Amino acid sequence: MKILIIAPTPFFADRGTHIRILEEALALEKLGHSLTIVTYSLGKGIQGKTNIKIERIFPWLFWYNKLEAGPDWQKVLLDLILIGKSLLVARREKPDIIHAHLHEGVLIGWLIKNILFWRKIKLVADFHGSLVNEMISHGYLSNGILKKFFSFLEKIICQMGAVAIASSSENAKMISAIRKGNEVEVVLDGVNLDVYSQKTDKEQIKKEFGIPVDKKIAIYAGGLVPNKGINYLLGAIKEITAKNSEIHFVIAGYPYEYTKKYLEENNLFSRVTLISPLSYFDLPRILRAGDIGIDPKDSSIGQASGKILQYMAAGLPVVCFDRENNRKYLGGGGYYVSDISVLGIARGILDLSKNEIDCKAKGEINKERVVDFSWEKSGLKIDAIYRKIT
Repeated sequence: MKILIIAPTPFFADRGTHIRILEEALALEKLGHSLTIVTYSLGKGIQGKTNIKIERIFPWLFWYNKLEAGPDWQKVLLDLILIGKSLLVARREKPDIIHAHLHEGVLIGWLIKNILFWRKIKLVADFHGSLVNEMISHGYLSNGILKKFFSFLEKIICQMGAVAIASSSENAKMISAIRKGNEVEVVLDGVNLDVYSQKTDKEQIKKEFGIPVDKKIAIYAGGLVPNKGINYLLGAIKEITAKNSEIHFVIAGYPYEYTKKYLEENNLFSRVTLISPLSYFDLPRILRAGDIGIDPKDSSIGQASGKILQYMAAGLPVVCFDRENNRKYLGGGGYYVSDISVLGIARGILDLSKNEIDCKAKGEINKERVVDFSWEKSGLKIDAIYRKIT
């Protein structure tokens, strides 16, 4: 089929939303679909051999250079431009399906579908989390009129599409309550297992990135913003460094300014290696240098946590909060923190670091379990959805 992917974001950037968009598209291409991605003017191209086309809007907002996650009022202007671009591409490509990511993309896809109503294009709505909860987590909304407006808007958008796709069980429950019986499918994030099959020298990787070779390495790789749980992690590092001198932390991601300031103010730089930015395509090598993976994201915005799958593929045990989606991924490979707190994350890291046998056992469980979470399987599920609605 011909698939038009609407991505209202500076695709590609090295973060979770973009990894999901990219890997879903690559998996669908392997199944024989023809794909075109419409996105902002910012962003990198796709590495590797692929025939996926990327169509970008004209850079009218030439000063806009934000790549990190989070709302921005200037995105309203970018999305208005994206509507026009998406319409032009849809008229030319004549897609069978519009696969729209994020709430803004779904709204744009719904407009295009209805403008070109005679084409009978099917709309697939791919939600990565809650619109309102994410805006709140970034400090953009309080309990006022704007929150009520965006809550109303989110409910309207969640009802759009022949089928809705959710990236987590928590998100699926939120959407199902709004769609009232209309179809919601959970398509979990996946992992590219091929890139973890290569053998590498752990000590050499540590030397390359300035990571101590004689310490237990706890790694966080992802967005360095509040709704990814970075404050829980930084607080836990401060707690742990006062109690244990054998653990060294690697923090890899962006934007780094807040994290760097915190580490400087608390004299923690000797205990942390900060890598920013980190290319998604270098991530497997970094993770192989680790002993413990950390995911401090709570469930407030309903997002899945693709980084957990990367940790699993690298054979790392994972310290995380006790979320339904985390248990679905990890099973016995996780150390689940019941209390959502700094002290909970700190306790999990300390306990695992002291128990070498448990640490290795959980890592082996994860290497075995991750086989069930490949992007190929996610692609097959989306392909089945496409065939069902057409």
